Amino acid sequence: MASSFGKIVVGVYVQIKRSDGRIHQAMVTSLNEDNESVTVEWIENGDTKGKEIDLESIFALNSDVAPEEEICPSPETPPPPTPTSVKANKIPKNRRTIAPVKNDTPSRDNRVLATRARPAPVQQPEPAPPPPAQPTQAQTQQQLQNARRKSNCVKEVEKLQEKRERRRIQQQELREKRAQEVDTTVPNYEILYMIRDFRASLDYRPLTTADLIVEHRICVCVRKRPLNKKELTVKDLDVITVPSKDVVMVHEPKQKVDLTRYLENQTFRFDYAFDDSTTNEMVYRFTARPLVETIFERGMATCFAYGQTGSGKTHTMGGDFSGKNQDCSKGIYALAARDVFVMLKKPGYKKLDLQVYATFFEIYSGKVFDLLNHKTKLRVLEDGKQQVQVVGLQEKEVKCTEDVLKLIEVGNSCRTSGQTSANAHSSRSHAVFQIILRRKGKMHGKFSLIDLAGNERGADTSSADRQTRLEGAEINKSLLALKECIRALGRNKPHTPFRASKLTQVLRDSFIGENSRTCMIATISPGMTSCENTLNTLRYANRVKEFGISPSDIPFSQSAGSRSELSPTNTFDYDDFATSPSRVKELTVDPNQMIDGVRPNIQAVNQLDLLDDDEDWMGNSPQRDDLKLLCEQNEEEVSPQLFTFHEAVSQMVEFEEQVLEDHRAVFQESIRWLEDEKVLLEMTEEVDYDVDSYATQLEQILDQKIDILTELRDKVKGFRSALQEEEQASKQINPKRPRAL
Repeated sequence: MASSFGKIVVGVYVQIKRSDGRIHQAMVTSLNEDNESVTVEWIENGDTKGKEIDLESIFALNSDVAPEEEICPSPETPPPPTPTSVKANKIPKNRRTIAPVKNDTPSRDNRVLATRARPAPVQQPEPAPPPPAQPTQAQTQQQLQNARRKSNCVKEVEKLQEKRERRRIQQQELREKRAQEVDTTVPNYEILYMIRDFRASLDYRPLTTADLIVEHRICVCVRKRPLNKKELTVKDLDVITVPSKDVVMVHEPKQKVDLTRYLENQTFRFDYAFDDSTTNEMVYRFTARPLVETIFERGMATCFAYGQTGSGKTHTMGGDFSGKNQDCSKGIYALAARDVFVMLKKPGYKKLDLQVYATFFEIYSGKVFDLLNHKTKLRVLEDGKQQVQVVGLQEKEVKCTEDVLKLIEVGNSCRTSGQTSANAHSSRSHAVFQIILRRKGKMHGKFSLIDLAGNERGADTSSADRQTRLEGAEINKSLLALKECIRALGRNKPHTPFRASKLTQVLRDSFIGENSRTCMIATISPGMTSCENTLNTLRYANRVKEFGISPSDIPFSQSAGSRSELSPTNTFDYDDFATSPSRVKELTVDPNQMIDGVRPNIQAVNQLDLLDDDEDWMGNSPQRDDLKLLCEQNEEEVSPQLFTFHEAVSQMVEFEEQVLEDHRAVFQESIRWLEDEKVLLEMTEEVDYDVDSYATQLEQILDQKIDILTELRDKVKGFRSALQEEEQASKQINPKRPRAL
């Protein structure tokens, strides 16, 4: 190997070429046999500098130190040139001298080596090319040495190629090993293994009973349910991971343009996150239980269950299901009632002499129905103090938890349900169960527990069926209004748009006041087929409180380190809008006190007075103002066409209520007309009846009939026009999609 260095030894000075083109002397300090290079040093501006240079570059500038064997004469090379012609004819003459025949062109390395290995010959005629079949020994040695002389860059490239080949072989072996273990009957098994590999890198720290319960005015948490029988039958994948007590991750399957599948891991943070092994008692401990004491302190507490149909809302609020039968004793309804009666027995509250009442009603398509009174339709009005009253709602007095369970069973049996793609027995209405504390007839506190309708129903606003459209529109509008009311509560905004929907209108007193607390439980389905609805649920819950998240919130194990490709969840900021104009009252009523635990229906207002109401039903009404404000605050989700549709639906519902009230009033008045006409006819049977009086009274009755029926007919025409406007608006809907995270 030492012969390849020629006459180069440590301490000799050689010419080197710098990167900027300068050529100067430097001293050789070491010989590197492993990569056939030398290390040189020189002094520049008082500093010692050095670099590593390959032998090829050294020999090109220092031909006198090249190995002697490379300048041996051969039939192919001419005699050494005279000293006077070295500089003038060095390179071009050498190239022409060693040019071979076309059939055997030497490599560029051979030409460069010949150039640097000996002095350039003098000009002379080119000799005849030798036969290609007889290479000399010197050429063979040169080719062997050139094969060894490679630059550092070439060697690094070869090393990278070797590593790449080793990785490919390892990956192929891993794929073959996995292919032997894979159950090919499982759809999307590639996604399954990606999720398993990702979960293996996490350090799980789930919520436990030992964790502290933090007091929140607004608490937002998420509960993941297990895969159900239907999902297990079709071998659906679990794409939800709850790595810690407040973080939820969604592994959303994606596909590149080259059809390569990959995971997009989206991360959300909430106050609490419950995995699929959590019981109802555990969920209640961290969500609704801290709110029970609020109602004993003259406050208003509200607990919502929100999510896709079939995600576990009714299971969480109502209790465990065994087939179609529900065990109401294990739901949040019953658990809250149990703690209420426990608190009543405490000395501090026992002296208050509080009475407990319960109500149970549902809101379906903007209408309120009493589930404890044979689904009687109710009216929602404001009293003289601008307090919202559900007219005719029955409050049942309860003495123990068993009484509450009976009321829940009665109400659940009456609740409106229907079939959707997610659930064959889907709740299509918002169910509101309220526990009310009264002291000497006056309200002391109220706990509202709401099982909301499935959020995927809100996408049915463009359905061809009007009833489905109205269901979707009301659910969509009420969920948006609910979100904005909770945000207004958390930010202490001066105005809460509670009139935008019946749900928030009924719950108005829960959003107003310093002593109001709210908890939202977002229930999600773990299946890959429900991934889009799950993301919509999590985004909705995230916007209620707008949590921030950083990569440090994701509990990776120490061996896995952090992963930069996991981008935190984006939060959405909305502008604060100015307070809407002052509101006006809809109708003034004075509800009577409770009698035997039942609130009587208020029908003291003269029904015919409603026919003389000249109010513009929508126009600039408070409902329209709040609806407009609601849509302005959700421009990312509500398009102008969707706002027009919601406006048309609200106007149609207003017309419908007015027409029904007027029709009912006309029917009641018709009974009085029949009695008056019967009296007139009986008067005509007398021999000497007063003909003038008869004609006058009959004319008055007919005129009254004509006026009232004409006005009712005009309102029916307006109602039909509102129906047509709603149908036209539904065809123009182009709802905006929420921004992707």
